[in-house]
Amino acid sequence: MAKVELKQPIVQAIAEEIKDAQSVVLVDYRGLTVAQDTELRKQLREAGVVYKVYKNTMMKRAFEGTEFEGLESCLEGPSAVAISKDDATAPARILCKFAKDTPALELKGGVVEGNVYDIAGLTELSKIPSREELLSRLLGSMQSPITNFARVIKQIAEKGGEAAPAEAAEAAEAPAAE
Repeated sequence: MAKVELKQPIVQAIAEEIKDAQSVVLVDYRGLTVAQDTELRKQLREAGVVYKVYKNTMMKRAFEGTEFEGLESCLEGPSAVAISKDDATAPARILCKFAKDTPALELKGGVVEGNVYDIAGLTELSKIPSREELLSRLLGSMQSPITNFARVIKQIAEKGGEAAPAEAAEAAEAPAAE
C-alpha cells in the first residue's frame, strides 16, 4: 500500500503536465553525454517544452484514458518525455534536429494534436516551421507588393515625373472616349 501512495503523486504530476498538451514526444536518451543532455534540455526549455524522465509504469498510468494512451507501446527501456502546451511541432522539431547530430538520442513516438506518430511521422512533422517563422514569412510576402509599389513610385519621382504626364494624358482621354 505504501508504494502505491508514493507513486500516486508522480502519476498525478505527469497527468497535470500532459493535461492541456498539444504534443508529447518520447525519446530514448541512453548514451547522451552530460553536455549533450544539458544542451538538449536548454534548447527545449527555450522553446517552452517540458522535458523530464519518468518511469515507464508511471507514464503508462498517467496516459491511461487520455489521447496519449497510444504511446504505451513506446514505453520500453529508458524514456524521457517532451511536452509542449503551446507549439505543437516544437518537441518533434527540436528532438529530430538534435538526433541528427547526436545519434545516441532515439525518438520513440509521439502524439501531436491527438494523432499518434511513429518515428517517420515525427520526422515529417519536424520539417514544419514554427508558428513564429510561418507568421514572419506571411508578413514578408504581404510586405513585398507594397515594397515593389513604393520602389516604382520612387523611380517615377526620381525621373522627374516623366511617366506622370503620359499617364495623365491617357487618363484624360479615357473619360472623353466614353
